[in-house]
Amino acid sequence: MTVNHASVLTKDYFIAYLKLIMNSRDYTLKQAKEFSVDFFFKGDMDRYGTSTCLQFEKAIKGIDKTMCEIEIF
Repeated sequence: MTVNHASVLTKDYFIAYLKLIMNSRDYTLKQAKEFSVDFFFKGDMDRYGTSTCLQFEKAIKGIDKTMCEIEIF
């Protein structure tokens, strides 16, 4: 995925990105997060700015919440 350094990436962007990683690599959410930090952010969570980092964290929480709700049923 191409990233424009001038804009804030959204929660929805990261949800799609994380789900793609999880599905294509058969990763758990934790593994997808670790992969993203290493590969996408190059180990620097502020690489694309604080707002983008916060959107990434919101995406992780959103996916985690969805996964927990699915497990309840």
